[in-house]
Amino acid sequence: MKVALLTGASRGIGRETARALAAKEFHLFLVAEGTAEELAAAAAECRAAGAPDAAQAIFDLGVPGAAEAMVAAALARFGRVDVLVNNAGIRCRKPFGTFTRADFAQVLEVNLAAAFFASQAALPAMRAQGGGRIIHVASQMGRVAAEDNAVYGATKAALIQLTKSMAFELAKEGIQVNSVSPGPIATDYNIVSYGRIPGRTEQMTARVPLGRFGTPAEVAEAIVFLATAEGSFIQGHDLVVDGGYTIQ
Repeated sequence: MKVALLTGASRGIGRETARALAAKEFHLFLVAEGTAEELAAAAAECRAAGAPDAAQAIFDLGVPGAAEAMVAAALARFGRVDVLVNNAGIRCRKPFGTFTRADFAQVLEVNLAAAFFASQAALPAMRAQGGGRIIHVASQMGRVAAEDNAVYGATKAALIQLTKSMAFELAKEGIQVNSVSPGPIATDYNIVSYGRIPGRTEQMTARVPLGRFGTPAEVAEAIVFLATAEGSFIQGHDLVVDGGYTIQ
């Protein structure tokens, strides 16, 4: 039995990744916050796509302790976690100089602390199993700068560094740790967000050498590759999926 625990699973990249893992016959524990109907629909899609079981649970990863409780719930359901995908993330778009302490703390808790403590919570089970895989979903904004993204970019850069630190320490225990950094992706959030500013979508597209936004499914392919590649020698790597945005 192979079990994957996936956060941010009700929409976008998370939902596509869940379906792709279902097609690989993973048992799934899907987590999201505040989107119960969408999460239930995602779980149903996964069962239809081939998952032997797809459980779902609501956890607010902005609350300290929720990440550990989430892992405990997954272990109570399945007894193991072979793959942990830390995909949940939030943005707080503001010009630098206007962020509050509350803004900073909320983004830090969801984007970085939740991944950190979920990984620590999964570690004993992965050690007992003889290994596992942890995949953090970071962002191109952890590598490049953009307006109104100071806090978001800082957390994603930290997540990439966390990937390296964990990979270095856990390699000897058979635990592979990598990250995926999506670039401009046509998620519902991005479509709406860019659409609010006239010409913003065209401006972003023009900066992508491949000339288009990526799709959530294309990011999911990268995540599933890192989760399933046989005998993989990939460790501590940040796989950028951005159509060439960051090579400029």
